[in-house]
Parts: sequence; structure tokens; C-alpha cells
Amino acid sequence: MPNILVTGSSRGIGAAIRELLETRNVRVIGHGSASHDEQTIGADLSQPSAPQMLWEEARSRAGGEIDVLVNNAGLFAANPIDGSDIEWLDAWEDTLRINLTAAAQLARFAVRHWLERGVPGRIVHVASRAGHRGDSPAHWHYAAAKGGMLALHKTIARAYAGRGILSFGIAPGFTDTSMAGDYLESRGGPGLLADIPLGRVAEPEEIARIAVFCALDAPESMTGATLDANGASHVR
Repeated sequence: MPNILVTGSSRGIGAAIRELLETRNVRVIGHGSASHDEQTIGADLSQPSAPQMLWEEARSRAGGEIDVLVNNAGLFAANPIDGSDIEWLDAWEDTLRINLTAAAQLARFAVRHWLERGVPGRIVHVASRAGHRGDSPAHWHYAAAKGGMLALHKTIARAYAGRGILSFGIAPGFTDTSMAGDYLESRGGPGLLADIPLGRVAEPEEIARIAVFCALDAPESMTGATLDANGASHVR
């Protein structure tokens, strides 16, 4: 039975990923900023020591072996450029810490874990359309973090494919979560849908289906791929 660690699994896309994974023959170890239930490890990823604590606790709960890491946890909060210097920098660092640095720390622990054991493994990185095309003037930090996550994903894929360690990226556009809802409202609400040819935002369950495919079913030759899910609002 594969052991899968899913970060940010208490709501939105992460909760949908966890729910769908639980229909498969796997053990899911969840994560949230707080421990919401017995299957969820509480860890504040804005703290530098939290990723290591999370990884070690997840391994303990999994009997010492993690097979798949799903890097999904994220922070999405506006950071206008006309704020004070210290406020802008604090928000930048919090977002980069949670969205990129913590994901990189966990990926590093996972890759080392698999290399030391001589076994294959998979990482699924839930990034964003923003990593390709940028974001609003108040979200430089978010776009930069997600762009960094995509570069991290590609680097891991190229470096370790020969050792059976696979990396997959997912780049959702707007998704119907509380985070995206706040953003849509701040940017004019339904009027923003005019930029999405599909005419609607994605559902968390749609992104979850992609994530579960990458975690369990995608062929090895797909490693390094980034799968877009944005209703054709950004095509490459």
C-alpha cells in the first residue's frame, strides 16, 4: 500500500486530492496549518523548522516509508506595491516561504529518502497558471513562487529520472475554492470569466483527478510534464 503525504489537505484542492486518493488502495497522510483530525499533521509552513517536523512525523505514521509527496499547500494573499516597505517584504517572504521554500524542503527530504533506499518515488507539485503568465499587480510574490515551483519540478525531473524518481507539475487557473473566490471578487467578480474561454473556473475535483493520475497512474515517460487546467485562458 503506497504512503502518500499531501500538504494543504484540509480544504480546497488539497481536500479534494485527499478524498479522491482515499478511494484508492493507499494510505494518505494529510497536513494542515493545524491538526484538524487524526489523519492530519499540523505544521505552520511559514516556520523554517516546520517542513522537517512534518516530514519526520509523516514518515513515522507511514512506518518509515513515504512513496509519493504532493506539494499542494499554498498562501494566496494580496500584497499591493504601495504598502509600506516592511509590510511588502514581510508578505513576500511569507508567501515564498510557504509556497516555494517549504515545498523545496519537502522535495529535498523526499528525494534523499528515495535515493538512500534505492527505490522509486513521485512528487506532484500543484503550482499555478501564474507561474507561466504572471498574476495581478498585487500578487508578484505568488507568481514568483509558483514560477519557482515549476522550475524546481523540472530540475528534479531531469536530475533523477534515471533513478526512478519522477516529478509532475500541475498549473491550475482559477479554481472554485475560498482562496480563488476572494480573488475573483477583488478583480471584478464574474467579469473576469470573460478571460476564460471555457466560461467557468475549474472545480477542485477536476484538479484532484489530475493530481491523483500523476501520483499513481501517469507513465514514467511523463516525468517533467506540467499539466495545465485553466479553461484555455492560457495555452502553451
